[in-house]
Amino acid sequence: MNFPEIWVKRVIQNITNQSVAPWLDGIPELDADVTVLEEGSASEVTVINIPRANFNPDVLVNNSVYPIPVQAYTDDTIVLSIDKYQTKATSVSDDQIIGSAYDKIDATTRSHVRAILTKKFKKAIHSISPTSDAPATPVIAATGAIVGGVATLVYDDLVNLKDRFDADEVDPSGRHIVLSTKHWNDLLKDRERFGDKLINHNTGMPAPMIAGFMLHQYNGNPLFTSVGVKKAFGAVKAAGDREGSVAFWEGGIAKKTGMTKQYFTPASLDTANQANLLNYRHYFMALPFESRFIGAIY
Repeated sequence: MNFPEIWVKRVIQNITNQSVAPWLDGIPELDADVTVLEEGSASEVTVINIPRANFNPDVLVNNSVYPIPVQAYTDDTIVLSIDKYQTKATSVSDDQIIGSAYDKIDATTRSHVRAILTKKFKKAIHSISPTSDAPATPVIAATGAIVGGVATLVYDDLVNLKDRFDADEVDPSGRHIVLSTKHWNDLLKDRERFGDKLINHNTGMPAPMIAGFMLHQYNGNPLFTSVGVKKAFGAVKAAGDREGSVAFWEGGIAKKTGMTKQYFTPASLDTANQANLLNYRHYFMALPFESRFIGAIY
């Protein structure tokens, strides 16, 4: 009789534990209260308010003048909207429900969990990546041999991106790059230098590192045009487009997991089909605090 309550707990557990985006693991959840605006309406929005301080006090060296000058502290607050992910309703008959255990729960809800995870992580890497090349958001073209009309990724490209991060004084600790599957394969083919360096076989050890970036692989990176402009989320790949590899400094990324809700209509309200309907709503976001400390290679 209480299976809907048991199911939603299981779904929350699976969404939490079945992470398929290790490149987000090192980013802590924001310690901020979540506010729901216009809850229950079609325009429901979940937001968080984050205090942000760009204040850096001047440092005096061997000062001998007193009193020490006063420097006013400044800060502000940014409001971030958490993305809302909803699955379409699934029909589950009473015959399937009777006597159901965790195996049945997982079998029925697994597709919902997988769909939510896939969509939210694709949206996250798209949000983290820069829109186009700028002094604080480098987007550079790969310079390797042309294969199938697209330049391959080479080691020099990673070094060029490192140069741009260095020029912007990005903290060397906590730099990550999420390679597209094609770029990962480009490095794999260079067996002499990288064939044995892309996979770390020591359980529990950090991701392999090349050119100062912790390496990750993801098959869902954003698309860039042939001139290095990021395409809209969900855009269809056109001729000349290619997936980009996305780099970021983990200290510049905001991550927040909101609530997960289950919606359930019992079979008792559907006398003809005697079927239950259920679907899920999940809130999550990952994006830069500002247009800085991020980059891409396409």
